[in-house]
Amino acid sequence: MNRKLTINELEINDDSDCFIIAEIGNNHQGDLQKAMEMFKVAKECGADAVKLQKRDNKSLLTKTAYNRPYENRNSFGATYGEHREALEFGRHEYVELKKYAEELGIIMFSTAFDLNSADFLAELDMPLYKIASGDLKNTPLLKHVAKIGKPMIISTGGGALEDVQRAYDAIMPLNSQLAILQCTASYPAEPQDLNLRVISTYREKFPDVVVGLSDHENGIAMALAAYILGSRIVEQHFTLNHTWKGTDHAFSLEPIGMRKLVRDLRRVKIALGDGEKRIYPSEVEPIHKMGKKLVAARDLPAGRVLTRADVAIKSPSDGIPPYELDNVVGKTLVSALAEDENFSFENLK
Repeated sequence: MNRKLTINELEINDDSDCFIIAEIGNNHQGDLQKAMEMFKVAKECGADAVKLQKRDNKSLLTKTAYNRPYENRNSFGATYGEHREALEFGRHEYVELKKYAEELGIIMFSTAFDLNSADFLAELDMPLYKIASGDLKNTPLLKHVAKIGKPMIISTGGGALEDVQRAYDAIMPLNSQLAILQCTASYPAEPQDLNLRVISTYREKFPDVVVGLSDHENGIAMALAAYILGSRIVEQHFTLNHTWKGTDHAFSLEPIGMRKLVRDLRRVKIALGDGEKRIYPSEVEPIHKMGKKLVAARDLPAGRVLTRADVAIKSPSDGIPPYELDNVVGKTLVSALAEDENFSFENLK
C-alpha cells in the first residue's frame, strides 16, 4: 500500500526525505521576536517545519490546576495558570508568525490541546495539526480535528497499542491524511525507553499511514536509526540556548545539533541506496592500488611448468586476479618472465 502524507505541496512517503520538525513549543518564552528568531534559525538549519503549542488554558485546566502555586526557577507566574498564560500566543502573534514563516519558506503549524484551540488554529488555516501524546485517548478532540480536513500528526507516548488503534479508528473514517509517531513521554527519554522497533510495529499494523518519531532523547543518533526503520517524520525540540528559563530547553537541540540532525538525515537517505551491489567510479583507483594480481615470484625460463612457488600475489591489480591461481599453476610458460612480471593467459599453455 502506498502510504503518503501531503503537506502543502510536499509529499512524505517511504521514498522521501525525512520531514524534520523543529518543535519550538513554548521555548519562545512568550516573546514574539524570540519566536521569529527561532523560526529563522530553524530554517537556516534546514528544518522543514516549525511547531508551536496552542492552549485555551482556562477551558483546558481545572480551576484547582489553574490556580495552584507554581513557584520554581522555570516559572513565568505565581500560579500554574499565570505561568501558562504568560507563555501563550494569541491571534496577533500567530498572524505575524504565520506571515513570517511564509516569507521564510518554512511550514508553521501547532499542537491543538483542546477544542477551542483547534478552532482557533482552523480560523488561521493551519496547513496541518499535531495532537500531543496526552490526547491520544481524547477521541472527541481527535474527531474534531480530523473534521477540519487538514493532515494530522499524532504522538503516542504513554499509550498502549490498543490506544493507538482506537485513535486510528476514530480519525481515519473522517480524515485519511494521518501520521503516527512513536514517542516516549519522558523528558528527556532514556535509550532503554525509546523502543524504536515500535516504528516497525506501526508500519506493519497501519500500512496506509506515514510513521515517524517524536524524539525526546538528548542527541540525534536515534532519529537516524528511526529513519532506517522506516520513520519519515522526526520531531525534535528546538531552542537557541540550553540555559534559557523553561522546562524544555535542557533536552532541546541547539542550532548546531539541529544542523547536524538535518545533515545526517539527508545523508542517510542517500547512503541507504537501492540495495543493488555495484562498483562505483570512486572505487576504481583505490582498488587498483590495493588489489592484487598474479606475477612471477622469480625469473622464470620459457618452457617451465609452473608450481605454486613460482607465483606471487602482489599489488597493484593490473593483471590476472588471484582467483585465477588454480588456472595458472600447472601451465607451461611460452616465454620467459622476469621477477614481478605479470602472467598472462596468452603466455601459458
